[in-house]
Amino acid sequence: MGREHADRLRRDRWLAPAWRHRPVAPDGTTAATTSLTTAPSVLTTTAGEFPLEEFRVTFGERAWKILHTGLVLTADDEQRYISGDARLPYGVALWPSSLALTHELEARGAALRGRRILELGAGTGLPGIVASALGAHVVQTDRQSAALHLCRLNGERNGAGGVEQRLDDWCDWHDTEQYDWIIGSDILYAQAMHPHLRSIFESNLVPGGLILMSDPFRPSSLELLEQLDGDGWSVSFSKWSVGAAETRRPIAVYALRRDG
Repeated sequence: MGREHADRLRRDRWLAPAWRHRPVAPDGTTAATTSLTTAPSVLTTTAGEFPLEEFRVTFGERAWKILHTGLVLTADDEQRYISGDARLPYGVALWPSSLALTHELEARGAALRGRRILELGAGTGLPGIVASALGAHVVQTDRQSAALHLCRLNGERNGAGGVEQRLDDWCDWHDTEQYDWIIGSDILYAQAMHPHLRSIFESNLVPGGLILMSDPFRPSSLELLEQLDGDGWSVSFSKWSVGAAETRRPIAVYALRRDG
């Protein structure tokens, strides 16, 4: 009981300072609107062919068109997708954490110009594509070639042909370059991957660099965040709500910097 109370206080210390709540849903509370249309295309993988749909999201006057194999917004959507076709890689679906991270990047606007950004677990590629349009040089990575192919397709469809894609695995990481920012959406779900992610953070982030990771408040994600906080990283978060008003899902975007 004492330890549980201490953990709660510790989490409150680093989670509270940068708390912001921003609805993403098209209810007039933000400049973002969303719509869904069908695209007559398929994703060809070694596991077979999967139909693609198109998701459109608008920031101000700019509309982005993202191909994906499934739109996962609510917790129920997630359960259905995970329990569905076992051949489908999770990365080629469009997840709420990707939308929240994209909105966070767009909100930071001019701060991205000229930055070198590494995107981990790029999936459909939406955050990196928007970062590129905001003036960043983006390297998208994923261990699934199908996901990188989809990133490339989505980049071309949105005029972000300059985004670079690299096949890489967190467990067998080969990138020795350093980046101003590292971004990732819903990449903290597997605790077994935390040591590998931490190694990438420590090796590939420039001194004073920024990490942005979106996450649907998964309990498993807190372990790595608490470890980093205890080892001198500053950790804060913004909170976004993704989805329709009646089924909105809260998503955190954690911001990490290494102190000193």
